[in-house]
Amino acid sequence: MSNRQRYTKIIFTIGPATREVATLERLINEGADICRLNMAHASHDWTRETVARVREACKNAGRDIPLMMDVKGPEIRTGDLPAPIVLKEGDIVDFICQKENAENDNKIAYKTTVNYPDINKDMKIGDTILVDSGLIRLVATHVFNDRVRGRVIIPGTMGNRRHINLPGVRVNLPCLTEKDKGDIAVGIECGVEFFALSFVRTADDLRILRKHLHDNKSKALIIAKIEDQTAISKLHSIIRATDALMIARGDLGIECPFEELPTIQKRAVQICISQGKPVIVATHMLESMIENPIPTRAEVTDVSNAVFERADCVMLSGETTTGKYPIQSVQTMHRIAVESEKHLPPTYQTERALTNPRLKMLRSAALLAHDLDDASLLVFTRSGNLPRIVSSLRPVGCPIFAFTDNPLTFRQMNILWGVKPFFMEFPELPEHTIQQAMKILYKNKWVHPEQWIVVISNVLTTGGMTESIQMRQALTLEETH
Repeated sequence: MSNRQRYTKIIFTIGPATREVATLERLINEGADICRLNMAHASHDWTRETVARVREACKNAGRDIPLMMDVKGPEIRTGDLPAPIVLKEGDIVDFICQKENAENDNKIAYKTTVNYPDINKDMKIGDTILVDSGLIRLVATHVFNDRVRGRVIIPGTMGNRRHINLPGVRVNLPCLTEKDKGDIAVGIECGVEFFALSFVRTADDLRILRKHLHDNKSKALIIAKIEDQTAISKLHSIIRATDALMIARGDLGIECPFEELPTIQKRAVQICISQGKPVIVATHMLESMIENPIPTRAEVTDVSNAVFERADCVMLSGETTTGKYPIQSVQTMHRIAVESEKHLPPTYQTERALTNPRLKMLRSAALLAHDLDDASLLVFTRSGNLPRIVSSLRPVGCPIFAFTDNPLTFRQMNILWGVKPFFMEFPELPEHTIQQAMKILYKNKWVHPEQWIVVISNVLTTGGMTESIQMRQALTLEETH
């Protein structure tokens, strides 16, 4: 990948198609920014081996990318069946929450157990039951003390452990299962930088996960996945409580009317930007590339729309887990993002209402960089907060070069729109830190001699350290290089 700055980041999901170190190295070189581990069916041995492969590929590529562990969360599934059931319209199915009663039943209904012991307490007659990502639809006709009975509306074949969605039902399941806790322990052991929590319903779910990470001495960031109607109704509080948001359009498009999905996505992205939280658009972005070397025109437009909405990241799932064209999928996403970014309006966040004096100062720095033409922003951080806030201003045309001496922060900044992270040990004097960072940028051709750089840094005053905005020109570096 060239030094052409792409503002929108690319997440890929690792799987059988991409587990070889050589393939991972190519993906990283082609511009993949984050690697996602889907823990729905992953073992701990697989996780440890996969993390080691990604780290080796990063070393080979000379580029360190972070890992996101996507934990399963409170997922509802059918049980094991002796054989798949071919369901016809009008057929009756019993979803049994007490396994001991599975065989003690009359013959009017097909039967399957579910891993949701309170399904009969939380559902009512008339509720919808969706099986296998919504391919099979039933309506609840009876609620018994050990099961829910449904009539098939849209037929299909039901196999083992199929995913169940209950649109509009407040599911009473713990946000962290025992499997999740075991997976998280392995993730902490392996130094995973992000944990994505599936089926987040309220901010309390995130507080539980944050306490769990704190108690286990993890500084990983949390990504809340919104996937049902409950989450949409609590969107503002969820975004406030999380470090980043993933719009998981697969289950979300099942749980909510699909025609509402585009407006939900747009609203979620806007709220995240206004609150300074990174946001990911995920699922079905280049789905046809699982089988085909080029995307559909609709998929190209979908990815482009996410870029125009200023999402921090776009994500690949099946395209890079089992797809035939994982490298091409990353290349395609990169090409679409780069082309779309050429047409972004340059003053997107100037109308944002900013009451905090610090935010006003940072916006002034972003506007100054924009007005200077071909300028860049240079920031220094240990926690990642400063580049996160600058990124949320979406300064189109102004790359954000963020330097840190914290290895974890360095990798976590890969999620931020427009931010190019650098790891550097900080000298004692702030001026030496600025000079060293600028020399790194110049040496690696991220800036050219005539280019202006707007520096946001700390300066020592009689009252201590304070933030400042400075204008520097890379021309002086050519003389001292």
